[in-house]
Amino acid sequence: MRSTLSTFNEVWQRQFRSCFLKQHSQFAENTHFLVGCSGGMDSMLLLHLMAQFFPHHVRAIYVNHQLQTASDEWAEFVAQQCTLLKIPCIIQNVQVAAGNLENQARQARYDAYLQHIKTDEVLVLAHHQQDQAETLILRLLSGAGVAGLSAMKSKDQREQLTIWRPLLDISREQICQWVQQLQIAYVNDPTNLDTQYDRAWCRHELWHILQSRYPKMQQALARTSYLMQDANEILNDVLQQDLLFCGDQEKLDLVKLKQLSLARQRQLLSSWMKGQDTYRPAFEMVQRLQDEVIDSKTDSQAALHWNHFYYLRYQNHLYRVEQQEYLAAQSKQQVPEQTFQFHLHQQLQFTSGVFQIERSKIGLSFALFDQKLTLKPRLGGEKIHLYGRIGTWPLKKAIQEAHIFPWMRHTIQILSVDNVMLGVFTPNGFWLAQSEYCEVGGWQPNLISKIKTKVECDS
Repeated sequence: MRSTLSTFNEVWQRQFRSCFLKQHSQFAENTHFLVGCSGGMDSMLLLHLMAQFFPHHVRAIYVNHQLQTASDEWAEFVAQQCTLLKIPCIIQNVQVAAGNLENQARQARYDAYLQHIKTDEVLVLAHHQQDQAETLILRLLSGAGVAGLSAMKSKDQREQLTIWRPLLDISREQICQWVQQLQIAYVNDPTNLDTQYDRAWCRHELWHILQSRYPKMQQALARTSYLMQDANEILNDVLQQDLLFCGDQEKLDLVKLKQLSLARQRQLLSSWMKGQDTYRPAFEMVQRLQDEVIDSKTDSQAALHWNHFYYLRYQNHLYRVEQQEYLAAQSKQQVPEQTFQFHLHQQLQFTSGVFQIERSKIGLSFALFDQKLTLKPRLGGEKIHLYGRIGTWPLKKAIQEAHIFPWMRHTIQILSVDNVMLGVFTPNGFWLAQSEYCEVGGWQPNLISKIKTKVECDS
């Protein structure tokens, strides 16, 4: 390898070494690297240079998507090259899910990386300047905003992964020259020429047309991506401030939201809907949220579904509700009436939460432990005399005053004995009802955690 590198044009070698090692200074000295290697020209150059600059700190991984007849041969080629370079190599076969082939293949690839990456490793990928420019073009044509036009970062920190792209400022022409100069072997993937795929179409149909008019287009687009990364970082700072002002990841205060400019409202809603997901919603979906939910009548039951969540308005707040939780409320299915016995320190799961039986200053008689108690769903029209309050109230009014969300009210259950109401299990806790069974030093079920899925009671 050293003899091969000695033939490397000195100008190119100095330029690349300077760029490479400057970027490497971002990482700890003992950092290890996992190189994503497809066997193509770009990744094989990267593999050779990583082996040269960081010996004993490099592993390689080839993800076999099993979409090409030659993919097993490419896997063997990568393994052989790694053996020559004295680099440990992982060959990982994956199944690509149905759907957009490019997106699903990418997802399968990253899933494989996550499966094998170690805690002290950085994933190294061979994306170069033309890849960056193509990504920006494709995202622009898809209607992306600032975040999308930021394209790829040379160092990208994700939740479970740190990615380094040391070739991102290097042109494809330079890579071709370096590979030829170093006489590095590589494979050609025919799908790179198949223009049914967006990136191949961009590279082989659109690119030369634009470049004939704008010779420095590649560098200009790459520069735009860096400017968008700066803009996105500033935007994220503003979004964090706006989120703290308006609410949290679960709800937004609409009165405060409307104090922001329309542009900041849109950006906050878009970021808030994205949550922990990879992509933001489409512009049209954010507009629907504003038109159909936020600006709906106060007493309407408007709900918008997007990406496994429902978005609902309740008392000047906007809520994000998990799909399963919302649909459980809409199904109108109720847990059947049950009978069982309580005992002290018993823990029970109800539709409204997990409760534990504990002593209480005022509570139910311990004599009830010897009786079978009935738990039944709320049907409507019930009345309750809450302990410590005067008179009997419609249970519906008590629920409204307690601000229990409409999509949680189906979880409410009534506890009784011999048709005497003892109390009500709600998402806000247990409500003790005035009855002959109330006594000083009795017991009550205490809410210890809320649950969002339908569960059975322990009897």
